[in-house]
Amino acid sequence: MQKRMKVIIYLRVSSVEQSTENQRPVLEHWIEDRGHELVEVYQEQESAWRAGRQKELARLLAELPRRKVDICLVWSLDRLSREGIGTIFAIVDKFRSHGVQVVSYQEPWTEQAGPMADLLYAVTAWVAQFESKRLSERTLAGLARARAAGVILGRPAGSRDRKKRRRRGYLLRYADKQRGDQG
Repeated sequence: MQKRMKVIIYLRVSSVEQSTENQRPVLEHWIEDRGHELVEVYQEQESAWRAGRQKELARLLAELPRRKVDICLVWSLDRLSREGIGTIFAIVDKFRSHGVQVVSYQEPWTEQAGPMADLLYAVTAWVAQFESKRLSERTLAGLARARAAGVILGRPAGSRDRKKRRRRGYLLRYADKQRGDQG
C-alpha cells in the first residue's frame, strides 16, 4: 500500500477569460484516487511569460520551508513557467530542495525520478517556451494584418484609464472628502 502523502495543488490560467474550474476537480480526484491528503490549493490568473508576476507561485515557494508536504500537483508543467528549461529546472529544484516532488497530471512521467525524468523535463520546458513564442508571433502577425486592413486597435478613445489614476493616487470616492475638508 502506498504512503498517504500530503499534496498541494498549484493552478494557473493565463487570462481572466479562462478558469481553473476545469482543472481543479480532476486534480482533486487524482489525490483522492491515490488516498492522499489535499493540504491547500494555490491558484492564479496570470501569464507565466511575465517574470515575477506569479504571486501565488512565489507565495507557495516561500512557504515551502514551513510546510510538510510531499507533492506539488500541477495540471501541466507549462503552468509553472513558459520561460524555458532553466526556469522550469530552477522551480522544480526549489521544490526538490524541500523534499517536494512536482507531479504534472498531463505528464505522468513526472511521478518517476532519475535522469530520464530530467531529460523529459528539459524537452517539455523547451516545447512550452517554443509554443509560447509561436503564439506571440501569431498574435503580432494578426494585429499587423488587422492594422493593414484599417482596423483601429486598442481601447476606445476617451475611455478612462483607472489603473493610471490609481498609480497617481487619485480615487474618485475621495474627491468629495478632499474638497469638503478645504472649504
